[in-house]
Amino acid sequence: MAHFDLPLDELRAYRSSSQEPTDFDAFWAETLAEAGSHPLDARFEPVATGLTTVEVHDVTFAGFGGHPVKGWLVLPAAATGPLPVVVEFIGYGGGRGLPHTHLLWASAGFAHFVMDTRGQGGTWAGGDTPDPVGSAPAAPGFMTRGVEDPSTYYYRRLYTDAVRAVAAARSHPGVDATRTAVAGASQGGGIALAVAGLVPDLAAVAPDVPFLCDFPRATTITDRNPYREIGVYLKTYRGRVEQVARTLAYFDGVHFAARATAPALFSAALEDLTCPPSTVFAAFNAYAHADKKIEVYAFNDHEGGESYQQAARLRWLPARLAA
Repeated sequence: MAHFDLPLDELRAYRSSSQEPTDFDAFWAETLAEAGSHPLDARFEPVATGLTTVEVHDVTFAGFGGHPVKGWLVLPAAATGPLPVVVEFIGYGGGRGLPHTHLLWASAGFAHFVMDTRGQGGTWAGGDTPDPVGSAPAAPGFMTRGVEDPSTYYYRRLYTDAVRAVAAARSHPGVDATRTAVAGASQGGGIALAVAGLVPDLAAVAPDVPFLCDFPRATTITDRNPYREIGVYLKTYRGRVEQVARTLAYFDGVHFAARATAPALFSAALEDLTCPPSTVFAAFNAYAHADKKIEVYAFNDHEGGESYQQAARLRWLPARLAA
């Protein structure tokens, strides 16, 4: 596969055409206030895993609408005192999986909170959180569920779950709430960006090859799923282009990035047809905090940096979460 998007020097200057809704902040303030009317009710149940270097808790907390959302909390077994925490969000189609697949951050001395993704997990890893909210007709996948209106869109529920996941992680006595990072790859990176714009006191943000950014360009430059789900839907519902674009604008990572208040480490891959590099740079270039960096992988597709990016995170994050 060859490079297909803008040259790197143009990517570094590229700005999205996504139009921010005038009531963007009011929409999200109302959404989070409604979620806050439900008790968080975060519960942590110890799990016997056979692992000796970590202790694992099966987590349940109340997300959007008070719906129960699952997660894992993984702590270093020998930890003393509250630890900085990395709250991680999962890629498209995946769930929280099994706890022994989440050892990196606890091995580095951090608490690690992994949020399950409502309704997902049937494609890989496996999930345990249903989405009890129905939808009008939609293309297969999650991108068009409730897309007729921002109030019914699937990602309104998921982004709200993610904000509540941060609160749940911070509620555990083994976590230092003042040292919280959010991270994720692909869909998880897009969710991390949303949280960066909605939670004002994070210590760090690490979105890898983030999805859900610069919808106007993403939906027209690539025909690979999941973005193509939107095109398939609009191919059927020909008269809804402006209506869908209006909904998506409330969930565009570019607008959340513009509100971010924490240092960030991004990554982009120049042969990425799933999350084209221009869409990632759109969020990076809009990102409001001055302490930001992007790792670029010139000959990778959506796998991005993989273990190389993990190593970059391990070099970058400790200083941002230091006491």
